[in-house]
Amino acid sequence: MRAIVIDDERLARKELINLLNQLETVEVIGEAVNVDDAKEKIEQLQPDVIFLDIQMPEKTGFDLLEELDHVPHVIFTTAYDEYALKAFQVNALDYLLKPIEPKRLEDAINKLLGKIEEVSKRDDESSVNQKKLTLEDQVFVKDGDRCWFVRLSNVRLFESDGNYIKVYFDNFKPMIHKSLNALDERLDEKSFFRASRKHIINLGWVEGIEPWFNGGLVVTLKGGDRIEVSRRQAARFKEMMSL
Repeated sequence: MRAIVIDDERLARKELINLLNQLETVEVIGEAVNVDDAKEKIEQLQPDVIFLDIQMPEKTGFDLLEELDHVPHVIFTTAYDEYALKAFQVNALDYLLKPIEPKRLEDAINKLLGKIEEVSKRDDESSVNQKKLTLEDQVFVKDGDRCWFVRLSNVRLFESDGNYIKVYFDNFKPMIHKSLNALDERLDEKSFFRASRKHIINLGWVEGIEPWFNGGLVVTLKGGDRIEVSRRQAARFKEMMSL
């Protein structure tokens, strides 16, 4: 597994990297000293797992997770035990207290390996049982007492809102209880594009594109919705939409 160690303390990074280098199942591909450094390296190197300190200058480890489009597996490494509950609320795989014990680290890695194997098996079964949803497919949407049977070609935008997704079609924006990651797995990538961690857009509804800050883009959809495309996704978007 490819790992990045994120900690503002040089000795803490060195100690953890030394422990990880003793494990055959982990390859440390980078290290970062703060959130901005970590975000750049994660987007560039695409690790399987990050070992993340919480208390760092200016921004915390939780701030980093908020800023990422795609979050790898997370194992927190910290000297403070009061953040444990919040760590598991953001789906952290484990929470290691410094100084990190080799046996405790090995247990966390084994848990991660089991998780990856479980996800891989579930994805294989899912790909066999579920076909991709195309523009011609119709989906049932229920929000409270109201129901719709909507053709996906009419849905211009999906927007994440906590544990729900807002579905934009016609003048309606009903909420469904589903994660954007799960929906992204089901949608045909030729017709729908993951613009950011919060948005999936229908490419057929794109009306205009303009440059935005830090190499990103802003996409305007028919009807006026304006969606920011993250820097990393902007490169993929340009590639998909070019001849």
